[in-house]
Amino acid sequence: MIESLTPEQVATIDKMHIWHPYSSLLNPIPAYQVVSASGVHLKLSDGRSLIDGTSSWWSAIHGYNHPILNKALVSQMNKVSHVMFGGITHEPAAQLCKKLVDITPIGLEKVFLSDSGSVSVEVALKMALQYWSSQGRHEKSQFLSFKKGYHGDTLGAMSVCDPINGMHSLFSDVLAKQIFAESPPCSFDDTWEDFFISDVRSKLQKNNKTIAAVIIEPVMQAAGGLNFYSPRYLTELRQLCNDFDVLLIVDEIATGFGRTGRLFACEWSEISPDILCVGKALTGGYMTLAATLCTVKVSDGICRGGAGVFMHGPTYMGNPLACSVANASIDLLLTSDWQSSVSKINAQLMEQLSELTGYAAVKDVRCLGAVGVVEMLNKIDIGKIQKEFISEGIWIRPFDTRIYVMPPYNISSDDLTRLTSGIVRVVHRFF
Repeated sequence: MIESLTPEQVATIDKMHIWHPYSSLLNPIPAYQVVSASGVHLKLSDGRSLIDGTSSWWSAIHGYNHPILNKALVSQMNKVSHVMFGGITHEPAAQLCKKLVDITPIGLEKVFLSDSGSVSVEVALKMALQYWSSQGRHEKSQFLSFKKGYHGDTLGAMSVCDPINGMHSLFSDVLAKQIFAESPPCSFDDTWEDFFISDVRSKLQKNNKTIAAVIIEPVMQAAGGLNFYSPRYLTELRQLCNDFDVLLIVDEIATGFGRTGRLFACEWSEISPDILCVGKALTGGYMTLAATLCTVKVSDGICRGGAGVFMHGPTYMGNPLACSVANASIDLLLTSDWQSSVSKINAQLMEQLSELTGYAAVKDVRCLGAVGVVEMLNKIDIGKIQKEFISEGIWIRPFDTRIYVMPPYNISSDDLTRLTSGIVRVVHRFF
C-alpha cells in the first residue's frame, strides 16, 4: 500500500493510468499537479502558484480552503458522512431544500437532490416525460432545445446538447432525437425584435403535440460557446410554453448563485420555470451535488400517475456532507455583498479585456457578471496555450475558440489584473 507519493510518482501514474476529461491518451495534454489551494491560488508541486481564473469549472465561487466551508464539513463528518436517502432523511438535506425553495424563482416548491449537474438534467427530462405520461399524453416525448446549448455528458443530457457543433455529435446515432431551434440570435443588450423568437415559435407551433418541454440555459449559453442573449428572449419563451402547453426547464447549473450578476439568471427575465436545475457552485466547489426543483403541478402530475412515484434514485442522493457544505456556501454567499463583488469584477473585466477588442486574431470580447470572454477567430491549441498561461502565473482553461475567465467572487483587484493582463499578453504572443 502506497501511503504517499512523490511528484514524480504522481506524474508517472497519471501518464500511465489516468484518463482526464476530454483528453487523448495517445497525445495527452500536460496535467499540472496541484498540492494545495487557498483563496484564489493553486500551488503546484514544483512550488509555483497560479491564480485560478476558472473557479474550478465555475464552482469554487468562494475560492479554496475557506474556513467556514471547512468547518461545515468537519462538523458534519463527526456526525454522519453518508446515509441512504431512501426512507431516511436528515437535517442538512432539510435545511438545504428549504433554502433552495426560498431563494429560487417563485413556485418551485419540490426538490430532488442528485450528485452532478448532468444527472440533475436527466432528472428534469424524466420529470417532464413522466409528468405527461401520467396524464396519458404519451405522445409528448420529445424536447425542444437550442443549437449551441450544452446540458451535460450523460446520454439524456447529451441528446439536448447542440447535435452538430457540440461536444457529443459522435453519439448522434444512438441519442434520442430531439427538436432544435436556432440559438437565440440576439445579444444581451439588443433592442428587442420579434423575429428573435420566430424560429422557436415556429417549431412549437408545428411540434407542440409531441414536445414535453423546452430546455434552455438562461441568458448565457455556457459550455456551448459562452453566448449571452437578451433576457426578453426568456420572457417570450416562457409565454410561448404557456401558450403551447409545454413545460419549461431552465438549466441554471452554470449561471446559478450569482455568476451573471443575479442570484439566478432567471431573475434577469423575471420568469419562473416549471423545472429548474442547479449544480456546480451549489457547494462552493467543495463536493459534487446538484438539485432539480419543480412546481407542485409537476410533482402532483407525476405522483398521480400509474407508477405513483418518481422513478429515479441516486445512491448518494442527499449526501449529508455535501448538503452541509452547500448550506454553508449559500449562507456565506447571501450574507456577503456578493452583488457588489460581481459588479466590480464585471467592470474590471470589461475595462481590461477591452484592450483586445479589434485585435486581428480576436472575433469578440464580451462580459456579463463575473464572466469575461475573448473569442478568437481560430480554434485554440489548448496544450500549447496552457503553457503560456502557466508562465504568466495564471490558470486559464480555454475551449474551442474561447478564452474565458470566471474567477471566484473573492478575488482581489490586483489578482484579477494579473489574470486579465496575462490573457492580453498571451494573446499577443500566441496569435
